Amino acid sequence: MKELMTYISEDLGIKVNNPQLIEQAFHHTSYVNEHGGSHLASNERLEFLGDAVLELAVSNFLYSTYPREGEGVLTRMRAQLVREPSLAYVSRQLKFDHFLRLGKGEQATGGSQRDSILSDCFEAFLAAIYLDQGSDQAEAFLSRVLFDHHQEILRLTNQDYKTQFQEWVQAKGSVKIEYRLLDQTGPAHDRCFTSGLFLNGQQIAQGSGKSKKQAEMHAAKQALDQKNKGE
Repeated sequence: MKELMTYISEDLGIKVNNPQLIEQAFHHTSYVNEHGGSHLASNERLEFLGDAVLELAVSNFLYSTYPREGEGVLTRMRAQLVREPSLAYVSRQLKFDHFLRLGKGEQATGGSQRDSILSDCFEAFLAAIYLDQGSDQAEAFLSRVLFDHHQEILRLTNQDYKTQFQEWVQAKGSVKIEYRLLDQTGPAHDRCFTSGLFLNGQQIAQGSGKSKKQAEMHAAKQALDQKNKGE
């Protein structure tokens, strides 16, 4: 992935010691499954580590930046900064979607623009920087792409899609809006819920997430995206 290394070096200004580690951050599970071989690894393990690195770094940043705020406010701000829409937004700003390696099926269904995939890639990349160059460089990277713009990111991504959809629909008249649980898979500690969004009994969208609320939010977002494409 010479193009990726050139971009990271010249555009992001990051000197890479272990290119394979950085490349792994962009390998989605679907790509690894299709191409097989022990020489390829997905970004899942890196994403696991990056999640922890991000949580601590964001906590330190907010604790230092807002000395007068209490635990509740800091917790809410941290939750907003590390959630999928925020990290996906930063990934798009960094053009990470251009370098993702996805399986053919995932690529065909728009996986490179899916918030969950983009946010996982960001966390995996952060972990790769942390392992490649240490915590100081990882924090310097976060400062540049996340902390320095955190107020703008909070403003842009702090959206309640269910409320937005409800307001848009109700402006058109009296409509019955329902969210129904369609499916739930996985063990109790790692459930994945799928919810459908129904208008007057007809399903118009569906979404998945780690909780019923998240699944409903994703369904509302899908409906809004469909509405925006049709306008």
